[in-house]
Parts: sequence; structure tokens; C-alpha cells
Amino acid sequence: MSLGMDSLVSSVISNARRVSNLKHFGIVTVEDALTYYPFRVTDPVPRGSIREAKVGNPIAFRARIATARAVPLSARRGSRIEATVEDSEFTEYGGVAQLVFFSYKKQYVAWMMSKLEQGEEIVVSGTPTVFNNTLQFTHPEILIIGRDADSVETAFAKVTMPIPVYHATAHFSSERLHESILTILDALEQQGSGQQDSEQTGEQIVPDVVPADLREERGLMSRLEAFEAIHRPQTVADFKQGIHSMRYEEAFVSQIALLHTRQTIQQSEAFACPDNSNLPDSLVSRFIRSLPFELTEGQKTVVAAISHDVAQDHPMQRLLQGEVGSGKTLVALLAMLQVVSAGYQAVLVAPTQVLAEQHFHTISEQCKTLGENVPKVMLLTSALRLAERRKTLAYVASGEPCIVIATHSAFFKTFQVPRLALAIIDEQHRFGVEQRDALTQKSEKTPHLLVMTATPIPRTAAMTWFGDLEISELVGLPGGRKQISTFVIPEADSPLMATMLWHLRKRIEAGERAYVVCPAIDAESSEQVGAGFAVSSGSGAASSAAGARKAAGGNRDEEDADYVDLFSAPDADSGTGAENAEPKPPLHSVEEISTRFAALPQFAGIKLATLTGRDDEETKARVMQEFSEGVTPLLVSTTVIEVGVDVSQASCIVIFDADRFGLSQLHQLRGRVGRGGTAGWAFLVSRAEPDSVAAQRLEVIRTSTDGAKIAQADIDLRGVGDVLGDAQSGGRSSLKLLRVVKDAKLIAQAREDAGAVLEKNPDLTEHAQLAGAALDFMRGKEKFLTRT
Repeated sequence: MSLGMDSLVSSVISNARRVSNLKHFGIVTVEDALTYYPFRVTDPVPRGSIREAKVGNPIAFRARIATARAVPLSARRGSRIEATVEDSEFTEYGGVAQLVFFSYKKQYVAWMMSKLEQGEEIVVSGTPTVFNNTLQFTHPEILIIGRDADSVETAFAKVTMPIPVYHATAHFSSERLHESILTILDALEQQGSGQQDSEQTGEQIVPDVVPADLREERGLMSRLEAFEAIHRPQTVADFKQGIHSMRYEEAFVSQIALLHTRQTIQQSEAFACPDNSNLPDSLVSRFIRSLPFELTEGQKTVVAAISHDVAQDHPMQRLLQGEVGSGKTLVALLAMLQVVSAGYQAVLVAPTQVLAEQHFHTISEQCKTLGENVPKVMLLTSALRLAERRKTLAYVASGEPCIVIATHSAFFKTFQVPRLALAIIDEQHRFGVEQRDALTQKSEKTPHLLVMTATPIPRTAAMTWFGDLEISELVGLPGGRKQISTFVIPEADSPLMATMLWHLRKRIEAGERAYVVCPAIDAESSEQVGAGFAVSSGSGAASSAAGARKAAGGNRDEEDADYVDLFSAPDADSGTGAENAEPKPPLHSVEEISTRFAALPQFAGIKLATLTGRDDEETKARVMQEFSEGVTPLLVSTTVIEVGVDVSQASCIVIFDADRFGLSQLHQLRGRVGRGGTAGWAFLVSRAEPDSVAAQRLEVIRTSTDGAKIAQADIDLRGVGDVLGDAQSGGRSSLKLLRVVKDAKLIAQAREDAGAVLEKNPDLTEHAQLAGAALDFMRGKEKFLTRT
């Protein structure tokens, strides 16, 4: 049968158990195998003689077998194979060493004894130790001259070359992974060499993505050459060149995909909404005059850019980054007023029911200050009663100008917005590209798109993942906002914990509010999340974290309400595999902490409420209203309050197990307090060891409120893959080698090259493989962003 990149590995490897093991690593097809890259390569093994061997240092040498025997192990079943070798006939000063192999399998013992025949000339590679005053090599690599290798030089070439090392498990080693990948690579090369008569070479079986002229200009290997250099390197330099070639390919494909997407969108038609902010009677002008404060310079700059884009007849595609509390919602409202005043519709999609209702009430109240011609503001969530929901859907479907505040309900087929001119996605990291696209397809024309986030994203990361969007940064905080004081509280320090609790009491008595955040809902979900976190690498952590999120409950509007960013906050002190990870104590839960706090003398006479993703929408609305009004000034919750919740009287937040959260999530949670002009305090309760990486990360949060600095520090401490989520989320990102910060220059070069290729061939009709790879990237990007 014909073998290609999409062929299943089972068509090459007949061992069903091995195929099943490979599947656990995400290796299902030939392409999966070839792009399962090693994370490092060993140094070449030096060539020498037995007398030159030093304990603990690898060496390869030529020798002859003097004796060999299999000795049964007395303490347990199995055998020890001992072979004595000497190299006196190959060197001036001969030496003697012992080769030792252990196995409980009779077939292995018989096979090894058939190889270790007396008088056989062999080449050995291994690391020596000393046992009973004898130089010993345990389980070395051996090649029999004449059987395993045609010549001595060939044998030395095989055993001394660098060896790739892969992320593996205790049950399926790096060596087995390497062997499996080489089997697949050999099958491809044999098919290519055996089908030259039919003009199908190895390069055609493994087609190139980067155009040949560009590959030559940049000094890159072909894909087949790169895979060979990576998985079977002759030298370390070969390995590095292969990695560089595939890393450039990833950068190039990503930029082609993003630039092509932007180019396609620019060619579509949008509703042009004129900028009439210079007219005194316009909605935008009247609204700005009604504000009790001046817009910040950052807000003015961003508003002007968005206003200019929305006035065009081709779609705006813009990402708005802004610190927590920097006024992104106000900027979004001004854009929506511009659209509505032009006779069109605008939709703002929020990730949670609580945030959607808050936006609805806030925007409704703000619009009432406009007096005449107030735009209609509507709420659409799954919690609406059927009659009210149908009324809202019918009004929106009529095309009448309005502002719609919605949750995930905006993505349903029943929601039709024929004159949608502006779609705004709040907290874009909670939505996927597919959902984003579904919303933009509901209008007669392509709507302008504004996605907003308070999650700090390094600029090169934004270029890689959001290169199809223009990027605006909202700098500065609105007037009246004060800096938040942040403290790290060791949970074992009882006096300090007590002082923190008395401080909460004091602020509550002053008429303020306090949040207490826990990563779990109850003891059951605490154990599940804790167990998932203990395995801090690979898909195991991801699946466990995903399971914990599922256990946390919640409806479609709150699907990530209790989401704890555990898989993007791995414990850097743990090992690389599950077998090295130390079990973590159960996480604190809302159920546990609310019970404990209710019994504490610090909160005697103070009403306490709880809020989690399991609560129904009516309960959530009631709890938040009572918290805001001061009926229950102390709220114990999960991270359901993370995004956008705005209670101006809230001045304190306590976050339990803070060392188990991601930095960006801690930054978001901290932004829930100090929003009403009062001072704010954030207390990060931690069980991390003082000198651990987790403690270092908390120190970053304690000393900085700059989102960009926090993101960069997270990268420095954990690596960009973990920050963005691709290493821990379980989502299969298209990027496996590209490092979006370290490879900034490479990405910039690839973007320039991608622009040149698209300028010559906008539709990529001359580059079919590149077009397919770009499509695959966008699909992978979609899955990645949905999970991240």
C-alpha cells in the first residue's frame, strides 16, 4: 500500500500494543510521529579503548567476546547475563571489561546469548561503573560486526552519533519512542527509493511546505531532510539545523495563515458607521459630556482608532488589550453608540451570566443619561423566560437599531442579527475562533469585530496568535483608581492569618466588601482538582484539570465559571513525569472555608454568602445584589467572580491556594477590588515553600501591577508554552517548536517572507501544500484558543 503523511502508524507498525502506546502520546498518523520532536539530543559518544574508560563517562570501544554465560537470579526469577570482553588485539595496551544484562524473559535471554558468542568481534557503547573491582557496563549498546554492522567504522558511526531524547513515560521509554519513529521514517524512505520508477520520491511522499526558492534563500533543509536530521542526527549541528528548519516552517505557516485571513476579511463588505462625534447632538458627544470624569489619554487614543475603523466599508478586526479596570467597557460602549446612531445593531458577548447582567444594567443606566433618542439595550441569556427570550429574538431579527448584551446564547442559530455592524467579544480568552466566526456570519454583511482582554499577552505572542487582528493597548487607569496593596500570607503563619482576618472585619465595619476565593467548590472537587494538578506535565494534567472543571458544574453560560487555571500554572519544582510529581494537599473549597469563617470570632455578627458555578442564575443574581448592597458583605466564591464583576465597595480579596493559580488569573482576581476610589488589598494565601518557583511567582504578583511585566515574568519562570497554555491545556496546537518570545526575530522574518509570497500569489494557487498547512494551522489555532 502507498504510505503518506496521513497514513496511520498501524499501517507501518504491526504491534497493536505499541500502536496503542503511541496513541497516548498523540501519535496516530505518520505526520504525528515525525512531528513528535525530541526536546534535546545527547552529546556524541567519544571513541576509545577499555583502558581509556572512566567511571561515569560514556565511551565506545571495539572488543572481542572472551566468555558469556547466563546466571539465574537467586532472589527472584530472571537471569543475569555476563559477558567478558577484551581489546588487546585492537590496541597497544589491552583491557578487560564485563558486560551485564538483566531480564526475566527467557526469550530475551536466549536471544542475547545467541548474540554473545565467544570470539565475536563487537563494538560497545555505554557508561562504565565498577563492581567487584571490575570495569562493568550495564545494558550497553552492542553491535556484532558482520551481523549488526557491515564494518567496524559503520558500527562506530551508529553507536557514537547523538541520540534524540523524547518526552516519555515510565511505561514507554524515550528509546522505544525513538525506535518507533525511526521505523516509520525508514518505511517512508524505502518507499521513496523503491518508487523512483514511478517518479514518487521521498520528497514527494513528505511534501515541502515552504517554497523551494525561499527555502534555499534562508538556508533551510527540506522536510524529509529535517526529519532525518532531527530523529537520526549524525551530528549535533545537524540536529540543530533540522530543528531550525521546522521551527521556521511553523513561523512561516502561521504568518501565511494569519495574513491570508486578514487579506480575505479586508476584501469583504461591512456596514460603514460614520463618525459623528464632532456633532454636539450625536449620541457619542452627548454621552461623553454626561460622564462625571474625563476620558484618559489612552481611552481617547483607542476610541479614535476604533471610530475611524468602524466608519470604513470593510470590516475592522481589532484586539483591545487593557489592564484590569482600565475602562475597556466604556470604550466598547462608545463604539456601540456610534453604530446605533448610524441605524445598525451592536452585540456585546460576555463569558458569564453574572458579567452579562452587570453589563446590561450598567449600560442601560448610562444610556438613560442621554435623554432623547435613547438606544434600546437588550439582554439575551439562557436564563430568560421563554416569552421574554422570544420577544428579544424577534426584535433583534427585525433589524431595528439596538445594543444586545448576550452570553453564549449569541452563538445559537436562533439568534439572527441582520444588520449587525459591530460584534464585541469581552474577555476573548473564554471564547474560541469558531464561536467568533459564528457570530460574524449572522449579519447581511461582515460586521466589524472588537475582541477585548485583560489577560496580558506578550506582543510576539499576539503577533503569532492574533496576527489577523490590529492590536490596541489601553494604557493608564481612570481617575480615582488607587493602587492595590498585595500581600503573600503563608497559611502556616497563624498570627499573620489572624491579623489578615481582623483587617477584613475592620474594612467590612467601614462599609466595604470582601471577597474570599477558593479554587474548589467542595471536598470532592478539591480532591479531583488537586489530583489533576499533582501531575504537572503532559496531557494527564490537562485531562484531570478538564475533569475538575466538569465536576464544578454550571450551565452553558457559565461553562468556565469555576475555571481554575491549574494547567497553566504547573509546579515547576515537580519532575517532568507523573512518577516524579509529589502529591499535593487537597485544595481549599468554598464549602470548607465558608464553614470555617462562619465560626471565627472575627466574623461574629457578619452575614456571609457563597457563590459558585453550580448555583442557578436566580441565586447568582440575588447573591451578587445582596453583596453589593451590603446585606452579605463577605462573599466566599470560586473564580466565578474573576471576569468583569464590578462591585465598587469591594476593597479586599483573599485568595486561598494562590500558589496553585496562574499569574494572569491572580492578576484578574486582584482587579476585582479597589474599583470605587477606595484603597484595595489583595491577600495571597499560600502553602508554597519559601524558595520554590511557586513562591517566586507570587513575589512577582506582590511587587507588580503591570500586566505586561507579569506576563514576561511568567514566561521567564515557566516558559511561553505554559503561559499560553499549549503545553498543559491538552489542546493540540499547531506550534510545537516555535517559541513566540525567544523566536521574535524569526517570526518577524517569516512575516516579511509570508507577505512577499502572498503579494505574488494572493490565493496560494501555486502553493497547494502551503495553503493546506495554513488551513491546518487555523484549525489548530481554533482548538488551542478555545481551550486556552
